[in-house]
Amino acid sequence: MTSFDASRTALATSLMRAVHSRTAPAPLIDDVWGDRLVPEAVRQAMPELALRANAAYADVIVRTRYTEDALAAALARGVDQYVIIGAGLDSFAHRRPANARALTVYEVDHPATLGLKRQRLQACGVAESTELHYVAADLSREDLGAALAHSPFQPGRPTFFSWLGVTMYLSREANLAALRAITACAAPGSELVFTYVDEAVFSSGHAATGAFTELRQRVASVGEAFLSGFNPAGLRAQLQSIGIQLLEDLNGNEMVARYDADGINGLESNSAAHLVHARMR
Repeated sequence: MTSFDASRTALATSLMRAVHSRTAPAPLIDDVWGDRLVPEAVRQAMPELALRANAAYADVIVRTRYTEDALAAALARGVDQYVIIGAGLDSFAHRRPANARALTVYEVDHPATLGLKRQRLQACGVAESTELHYVAADLSREDLGAALAHSPFQPGRPTFFSWLGVTMYLSREANLAALRAITACAAPGSELVFTYVDEAVFSSGHAATGAFTELRQRVASVGEAFLSGFNPAGLRAQLQSIGIQLLEDLNGNEMVARYDADGINGLESNSAAHLVHARMR
């Protein structure tokens, strides 16, 4: 396996979290694992300046903070399972706070990406934990419930799910199928945080079209093209039809206003990026 067999965006996202943690005046997260999990050759190919200038940089940071805040609240309510869909090089399981010590984490992703992660952890001398389970699956061919069935996951227990930075790479039909699959294996009261882009940016005339087009071209150049979004105005009803209650839907500007209102960290997003918090009924 070579370093670049894993998702390029997963590698870049991991480095963005590490760069922010090390260099931001008032970091929103504390995640330096990107410097360990991402191979040296990849780090050299993705300089810090370019990562901070990436249009997705602010969204990566605020979505991480938001998700882990929501997870902390779920833990306080007794949730003890966390499923990270499209986990990439997520490092939560290796820097979990004291209140999450008993949390069982399931990382679901493509075998190539999880393979690189396990390889890097081994190289760093990190032993595998009984509280962390890797679920290698190509979710374009196997649904989430079937994948989790190969693990100790308990579908009858309330669970926290995160699905970050994935939906834009899937077709509308695939996204709806994925949401149904999450609902099917989630006990009532389970929660989900996921990201999406406003479908309007796929057409000209949207205020964020310019920045979005640049980002879209960049990810397409590494074989990870954006395919679809959702309509924010119709999302509540769409989720409700699947059995999901929308709790909050914030766009990128609203997220930055919540976490970097004074501009201390210089984060800049746009209204096309969205982050959703929802609950299974």
